[in-house]
Amino acid sequence: MDASAPSDAVAPPGGKRFPCARCGAKLEFAPRTSALKCPYCGHENPIPESGAAVEELDFLAHLEAFAAAEPTHERETLKCDACGAEIHKPPQIEALSCPYCGSNIVAMAASRRLIKPRALLPFKIERDEAQARFRHWLGKLWFAPDAVKQYARVEQRLTGLYVPYWTYDCHTTSAYTGERGEHYYVTVGSGKNRRTQRRTRWYPASGVVRNRFNDVLVLASRSLPRRCAERLEPWDLRSLAPYDDAYLSGFTAEGYQIDLAGGFEVARGIMDETIEATVRADIGGDEQRIHSVDTRYADITFKHVLLPVWISAYRYKQRVYRFLVNARTGEVQGERPYSWVKIALVVLAGLSAAAAAWWLAQQYGAW
Repeated sequence: MDASAPSDAVAPPGGKRFPCARCGAKLEFAPRTSALKCPYCGHENPIPESGAAVEELDFLAHLEAFAAAEPTHERETLKCDACGAEIHKPPQIEALSCPYCGSNIVAMAASRRLIKPRALLPFKIERDEAQARFRHWLGKLWFAPDAVKQYARVEQRLTGLYVPYWTYDCHTTSAYTGERGEHYYVTVGSGKNRRTQRRTRWYPASGVVRNRFNDVLVLASRSLPRRCAERLEPWDLRSLAPYDDAYLSGFTAEGYQIDLAGGFEVARGIMDETIEATVRADIGGDEQRIHSVDTRYADITFKHVLLPVWISAYRYKQRVYRFLVNARTGEVQGERPYSWVKIALVVLAGLSAAAAAWWLAQQYGAW
């Protein structure tokens, strides 16, 4: 046997053997090439090229798989033809007013199979307290039409509603490229034109940042104005209770209109703001330019939850206005019309006061 022949020609247990075609030794990958090279005789075996494309892991497909594994329940829903809201049909009731737009819903219920909520926040603020907070909020609205404040006295219009949400947890890894700007100052000009100018030197920057997101909250309704819903935050999600149908007794609940994958797309936009801030902090300097960010998402989990609001909706001059009360904290938010008559009267009063002041100034100035 040749003393120079390798003694480890046998592949290790569980490993795949790549023998040299010339001497039988185990081949090793040669960096900067696309071949395996024998460390003893130098013979190379090219690695066959594969026609398969390298595909990014589709996390949306994984979300769909998660959704398929979640418990579901069959719900009869009534759909509002005016605003599109889909309300769970209360027992023994065939018609009701839509809590989102005030329209009458009279229709046959349709059956939908939905992901069952995993948790909810039970109502904490009672109707009377919510009505009082609603009235107080309206009382502070300047230039609101009188009809709006009269409407506040109609207590039965305030509806207790469970609104559907998704929450998402995940870890993100973001590779970025950009530039770091550092300020410096120079003196320019001479004499009276001598002055200091700030300038910026730019340096290339790149790196990787990681973030962990917990309970990114996404509204799953298309009927509720997102701007108003966001102003009801924060929600005490640490107090979520396991879902039980008993909590819905006496209240209305809406089925989600934005599905799990669509909700995650919204969540990505929310997470992007934090990721951008993390990238800028990592670049450092006085200014930052971000050229590219490539984010990977891992350990994605989700919950379907219901959050409680007291809601009131009515039409004023062919437009729907909504008022909402966070049924946990009492925070009030809403849309409101303006009385242009009141605004015009205030403007005229201001102009009259200004004219009177000018006239008095002229009269006293003449003396």
